[in-house]
Amino acid sequence: MLRTFRGGLLIGLAVAIAVAAIAITYERYDTKTLKRTIRRGDVLCGVNKGLPGFSIPDDRGDWTGFDVDFCRAVAAAIFDDPKKAKFVPLDASERFKELQSRKVDILSRNTTWSMSRESNNYLYFPAVAYYDGQGFMLPRSRNIDSALDLNNSKVCVQEGTTTLLNLADYFRANNMKYTEVKFPRLEEVLKAYESGKCDTFTGDVSQLYALRLNLTQPNDNVILPDVISKEPLAPVVRQRDDDWMMIVKWTLYAMINAEELGVTSKNIDEALKSKKPDVMRLVGTEGSYGEDLGLSKDWAARIIRHVGNYGEIYDRNVGEGSKLKIPRGLNSLWSNGGIQYAPPIR
Repeated sequence: MLRTFRGGLLIGLAVAIAVAAIAITYERYDTKTLKRTIRRGDVLCGVNKGLPGFSIPDDRGDWTGFDVDFCRAVAAAIFDDPKKAKFVPLDASERFKELQSRKVDILSRNTTWSMSRESNNYLYFPAVAYYDGQGFMLPRSRNIDSALDLNNSKVCVQEGTTTLLNLADYFRANNMKYTEVKFPRLEEVLKAYESGKCDTFTGDVSQLYALRLNLTQPNDNVILPDVISKEPLAPVVRQRDDDWMMIVKWTLYAMINAEELGVTSKNIDEALKSKKPDVMRLVGTEGSYGEDLGLSKDWAARIIRHVGNYGEIYDRNVGEGSKLKIPRGLNSLWSNGGIQYAPPIR
């Protein structure tokens, strides 16, 4: 009888261990991010550790920025509460690994969409949130106004980025020489530039505008007008999770469509009464577009009410309403001379 009891106990323990292992495996490898997010109660967003205008915490740990607001928009669409977005600061070198290991649900972290990043890392870049390009910042005292005059420069650049590759391509294509001064962390690159270890800083133009604010004498540094690459910055999600990818993609498209239709955080209540078909489909008073995404009918209205349309997010974080005052340029709507363009909700 004792043997029977022991045998039953061992079997019970084995079953319990097996069940626990299955639960852990499911939690780790379940591809249904939306279900995991709802079960957890918040959206985990991988962001830059500190890039003014895009993602930066204040002394109290409250995050602001263009990329931060996009994550809040996703949380608003799902939970009707932008505070359900939680921010995980990630270095450039660790961002893809942390997304793949499900430490975060989405990267919203000034990340360039490229073919190799998508194919080699099993990731999706749902849509371009910000059209950027690589440029150069240097001391005004160098009296240089063209990147073609940067021959024999010492260039500070961050490791593990497309910036490094674009830099090599540009100097080689123009038969110029340079000395590469590279560091793994962005703050190290900026520190090296300000201390004079290099005489040129290269990065995305938006990044240069942001980092210049952190210099002791910002006005003593100039950003050249030359743009040497295409840098489509996009949120990133895991492959084989199409439901989640659709939510992230259409969150951005909803904000762009809202700006085009003139629907803002200030007039969203009036928009809910509109009889215009395009507006009705956007705010959810006609059709079942939100439900088709696994969300509520008013998913887009939630985004606009809590976070705003694309233009509002751009203006307050990086545009005329911010310290950066970066011109809209390519990020203007297609109807205003830019290339921001969203498929219709219909």
